[in-house]
Amino acid sequence: MRFAEALSQPGLGAVAEFKRRSPSAGDIRPDARVTDVVPAYAVAGARAVSVLVDERFGGTLDDLRAARAATTLPLLAKGFFLTEGDLLELRDAGADAALLILRDLDDATATRLMAEAERLGLDTLVEAHDEEELERATALGATVIGVNARDLSTFHIDRHAQLDLVARAPHDRIVIAESAIHTRAQAAAAELAGADAVLVGTSLMRAADPAAKLRELFSRPLVKVCGLTRQEDVDAAGEAGADLVGFVFAEGSPRRAPALLDVPETTLSVAVQVGEPQETGADLVQLYPDDGGTVRGRDAVLLRGGEEVARVLDLPWQGDDPDHWRKAAATDGRVMLAGGLGPENVREAIETVRPWAVDASSSLEREPGIKDHDRVRAFVEAARG
Repeated sequence: MRFAEALSQPGLGAVAEFKRRSPSAGDIRPDARVTDVVPAYAVAGARAVSVLVDERFGGTLDDLRAARAATTLPLLAKGFFLTEGDLLELRDAGADAALLILRDLDDATATRLMAEAERLGLDTLVEAHDEEELERATALGATVIGVNARDLSTFHIDRHAQLDLVARAPHDRIVIAESAIHTRAQAAAAELAGADAVLVGTSLMRAADPAAKLRELFSRPLVKVCGLTRQEDVDAAGEAGADLVGFVFAEGSPRRAPALLDVPETTLSVAVQVGEPQETGADLVQLYPDDGGTVRGRDAVLLRGGEEVARVLDLPWQGDDPDHWRKAAATDGRVMLAGGLGPENVREAIETVRPWAVDASSSLEREPGIKDHDRVRAFVEAARG
């Protein structure tokens, strides 16, 4: 299967990277061997493997050859390629695709290299890191566009700018979010912005078990702890491993938050609102209908930038529904399951529904708006299985 074809499959895909060092981070895993890491990536579910062949990253073409011998997954060769001769070398060493960095290429050169890659049977990953380069990649007709969170000139990371560019990329292209993904929430943020895949390297290579880290980053469901009103409870949820933390802004709720509290960059914040969405600075909005009679209606939508990215299937306010899980299991698309979940039943709910995320609030409290940190930890652990 070719590189582009592998990444066009449904769901968020992983391009798992092999590298020993980087100019920004220095040595990462200097003694790493392709034959140990790359086959493990394949077993862990990677759709493709990226191999650094540049000496600044501790790589050579021999690493690419070793990767080709070790796996049947599509291989992306990463480096700074400027000539047709570079592409021929990569093809002969076993690459299925080559990175083309628009920062280093004018349009004429990029066009020539893309044409030569096609002639050689290589796909290309055309990389952009700002709005102008995204427009260039689109105009050049790139099938696979990489959006890098890292400015290669300064090594500065701007994840928010990256996600905005991912969201603006054409929907008829394959879009890969690159760099600085270390947690499930960060991978999910790229997914919700519209990425077809994420390219992950440093966090995998630093892990004691790279394959286990890869499985962790892409495992589902995500875990949300909601109804937070105190910073100490936000901190406890983050330390427990929650992927999303929720703040209720609905009038009349006993869990109404005073404001959006500080959330670590490894976690996504969710503003829970009723009726019309209001700007709070949260990463996502969980919007319930206003039924005019209670604090909120039943089911909600999860919004990113005003666009629906998931459905929230909840119980009626202070009510019950014995068919709740059955209905949720029959719902297509991303589903966040909420309502009546706690440490005691969340594993059963996950096995029954197979949701994209699970959400708990009142079952994790000592009193309304005050979390029991032991129960928060127990809920996250049970949800993670």
